[in-house]
Amino acid sequence: MLLADSSRPLNLNDFVGQKHLVGPDGPIRKMLAAKQIFPMIFWGPPGTGKTTLARIIAKSVGADYHELSAVSAGKADIREIINRITGHQVNRVTVLFLDEIHRFNKAQQDFLLPYVENGTITLIGATTENPSFEVISPLLSRCRTYVFYSLTEEDLKKVINRVLAMKQFSNLTIDQEAISLLVSYSNGDGRTALNVIDLMQRVILSDPPAGGESKDLAKRSKKIQITKDQLVSIIQDKRLRYDTTGEEHYNTISAFIKSMRASNVDSALYYLARMVEAGEDPLFIARRMVIFASEDIGMAQPTALVVANEVFRACETIGIPECAINLAHGVTYLALAKKDRAAYNAYFSALADVKQLGNLPIPLNLRNAPTKLMKELGYGKGYEKYTKEDLLPDKLKGKKYYNPN
Repeated sequence: MLLADSSRPLNLNDFVGQKHLVGPDGPIRKMLAAKQIFPMIFWGPPGTGKTTLARIIAKSVGADYHELSAVSAGKADIREIINRITGHQVNRVTVLFLDEIHRFNKAQQDFLLPYVENGTITLIGATTENPSFEVISPLLSRCRTYVFYSLTEEDLKKVINRVLAMKQFSNLTIDQEAISLLVSYSNGDGRTALNVIDLMQRVILSDPPAGGESKDLAKRSKKIQITKDQLVSIIQDKRLRYDTTGEEHYNTISAFIKSMRASNVDSALYYLARMVEAGEDPLFIARRMVIFASEDIGMAQPTALVVANEVFRACETIGIPECAINLAHGVTYLALAKKDRAAYNAYFSALADVKQLGNLPIPLNLRNAPTKLMKELGYGKGYEKYTKEDLLPDKLKGKKYYNPN
C-alpha cells in the first residue's frame, strides 16, 4: 500500500488543512457534531484531503461506505450498490464517495439523481474541475459545494513530520533545508509530499548497504539523514512519477496560455502535446481556449470565439485521441490571431465601479415604462434609439471603459 493511503488520518482532529471547513466553526465539523450529513461536492486541487475527509465523515456517522472512481466506474457499479442497499435493507446511512465526478457524463449523472434525491445514497463527489461546468444543474442543486484549497506550507510540514514520526521511518530523518525543499516541490499537494517520502525510503533501501548490513532500514543501527542535495537527487530520479494534475499540470497550462498570448505557435503546440500525452482532459484544454479567445483576442478577431467554441464541441463529440487534431487546429488559429484585451479590461473596469458605487439610478429615458403611471413619472421619456447621448448614470457621465488598441 502506498504511503499516501496507509498514513491517512482516521478522525477530524488529525486531519490537516481546510480549517474553513473543519475548524471550530467549520460547517463540516458542525455537521458531524449534529450527526447529520447531506449530499456534498468537494472541489479543489489534488492532494488536499477530499478522499480522506469523505472517509472520516462516513466513519463519524457510522455510515455504510462505498468508494468509486468515475474514471473506471459506470452505471453498473452504482446499480450494484443500490441493489445491495435495497436487497439487504441496510438500516443506516449509505455514503457513496465518487472521485473524479466530473468524469461522469450527463447520462451517468442523471442516473445518480433519483437516488440522491430520495436519500437512498448520500453522495460525496470529488472534483478538481469547476462543478458549475462539470456537474449537471439538478444534481449540483441537491448538493452543498465545499471548496478545498492547496495545503499551506505549515500544513505540509505537519503532514511530513507526522509521517516521519511513524515507526517505519524511525531511522530516517530529513534536515530542515530538505524539508523546506520538499514543501516547495509539493506545491500545496500533500500526496506529492508523501509520494516523495515513500520514494526516498525505497531508494535508500535499494542502495547496497556498506559492510554487509541488512537492507532493511528498520534493522540499521545508524540513523540516516536526508540532506537537501540528496533530496534533489531523489526528486530528479527517473523513478519518480509526476502527478499530471499536480504542479506540472498548472505549470504546463500556464506556459500554454502564455505561448498563445505571445503568438508563439511552436511553443503553444509543444505544450499542447505535453498535456495531451500526459492524459489531460481535452475539454479542460478546450475550455481554456474559449476563455482565451475572449480575454486575449477579443475584438481584434471576433471569429476566434466561434473557432474556440467549435473546437470545444468537436472535443465533446469526437474525444481522444482524434480530437487532438482539432485542438492543434484551434491552438494554431488562436496563437496567430491578433490580440486585443480591450473588451476584457473594459468589463473589469466597469465591474470595479459597480462594486464601489452600487446600484446607481438608471437615467429615466432608459427605464422601461409598461404602465401609464410610469410614463407619467417620465420613464422612457425622450428615449432615442440611435442617440449619441451618454447613457451612463449621472455619477458616471463621461466615463470610458472600452479603449481599443
